Amino acid sequence: MPQINIEHHVSPAKLDAMGVDGWPLWSKEASRFDWHYDNEEICYILEGEAIVTPLGGKPVTIGRGDLVHFPAGMSCEWEITADIEKHYTFK
Repeated sequence: MPQINIEHHVSPAKLDAMGVDGWPLWSKEASRFDWHYDNEEICYILEGEAIVTPLGGKPVTIGRGDLVHFPAGMSCEWEITADIEKHYTFK
């Protein structure tokens, strides 16, 4: 089963090397919705918090400062518990 991978406390040097500041921004208010990833997504959480539960999997909490990898083909439910803003890119 595809899993969400989370890196906490990512160094500014790594974020710079990845070009995170040049990635598009996405933001959303506190809410709940279903989502499917057709492609792998990497995102860096700037603000807020969410609980993401993969279909048939265990929930994970993501928040400010987390670099998150969502695998291609994963379906999940997002529960945004604090308005969220993130940089993201698709692979």
